Amino acid sequence: MDPLAPLLDLADVAPALAEARNSVDAAMRHRALRRHGGQVAAEASLRAAVASAALEGNRYDLDEVRGGTVTDPVVQGALRVAEALGGLVDLWPRAPRQVLAKLHVLAARGVVHDHDLGRLTGGAERIDALAGLVAGNEETPPLLLAAIVHAELLTLRPFAGPAGVVARAAARLTLIGRGFDPRGLVTVEVGHLQREPEYVGSAGAYATGTPDGVRSWLRHYASAVTAGAGEIADIGDSVLATV
Repeated sequence: MDPLAPLLDLADVAPALAEARNSVDAAMRHRALRRHGGQVAAEASLRAAVASAALEGNRYDLDEVRGGTVTDPVVQGALRVAEALGGLVDLWPRAPRQVLAKLHVLAARGVVHDHDLGRLTGGAERIDALAGLVAGNEETPPLLLAAIVHAELLTLRPFAGPAGVVARAAARLTLIGRGFDPRGLVTVEVGHLQREPEYVGSAGAYATGTPDGVRSWLRHYASAVTAGAGEIADIGDSVLATV
């Protein structure tokens, strides 16, 4: 049985997630993906990393980051995380805690003391519960599972430094590994950044543990996924304009 199935009964949640799914399905039909999918994926990865760093308070112009002039350690960490995700997809459902530690090492290098890299600062029991939810879970719909992974890690902030980068990367791994977004094209992070006050507010609401708080987060997450799907068309159009 799906342990998260009751969340789909919260008001407006199931329709919001279905709408996000439809938006992604439509975006995946963009003609740029037929021959230039690699370019689209690379740009999506870059935009996601820059947005994730911005959500930690480290905001830089996308073109500056693309040009290699930004040395901010949080930005560099987000870029390292983005680059490493492909190699962690298969391990994520088998060893979630190991992957979370690896993501933190990549994200926080140069930000926190080396001794603290990959080490939990608290919340071990809840992290164990989250790992149990991720490991081998083929029942929960990918979008719902990714949303809960993200929110739990935001709530716990179990690592020192840019823990939000880890949370967003773990959610992205879930979407990729469960087949919702196998090529990593949906820049959900951009959607969060576009709705940053809502992102922060709904994450805080989720942390209360109330049904309304969880509902608020899940509806926000669906909106962020829809916005991230919209980025595919923007990226695809840009790629086509240069070939």
